[in-house]
Amino acid sequence: MSTTPITIDALQPGDRAAWGVLAHGYKAFYKTDIPESDYDAAFARLLAGREVQAWVARRDGQVVGIVHYLFHASAWMADACYLQDLFVSEQLRGQGIAAALIERVAQSARQRGASRLYWLTQDDNARARALYDRVAQYKGFIRYDFPL
Repeated sequence: MSTTPITIDALQPGDRAAWGVLAHGYKAFYKTDIPESDYDAAFARLLAGREVQAWVARRDGQVVGIVHYLFHASAWMADACYLQDLFVSEQLRGQGIAAALIERVAQSARQRGASRLYWLTQDDNARARALYDRVAQYKGFIRYDFPL
C-alpha cells in the first residue's frame, strides 16, 4: 500500500481511460449496462462542467476514485447539490478516499451557496452506507422510478 497522499483534482482530458475503468466499475456494481458511446458522452459532459461536474482522487498520479455531481433548483430552495456517482478503486477502499471526494463536493456546494447536498444508494450497499452513516444523515426516503 502506498503512503503517498491522496489528492482531489479536476477531471482532465487525459483521464478518459482511468475514468472509464472506474465508471464501468460503478455501472457494473449497479448492474447497469450502457453502450460505450454513453461513456464518451458522459465524459464530454463532465469535462465541459456545465450541467454535471466531476472530481477525481489521485494517488501516485493515478486516478483511483471519481465523483460526479450537479446543482439544481427546487420549489423550496434556490440551489441543491446532488452527488450522483461515487466510486473508488476496489483495492483502495477503506482508506478515506470516498470521504475525501464527498468532502470536496461539499466544499463546491458551500462555495456555490447550495442549501443541501444529498445522494442515493441501494439499501443493501452496506459498505457505502457505513461511510454515509458517519458523514451524513439518513432521512428515510425511498426512491421510485417511473418508466418513460
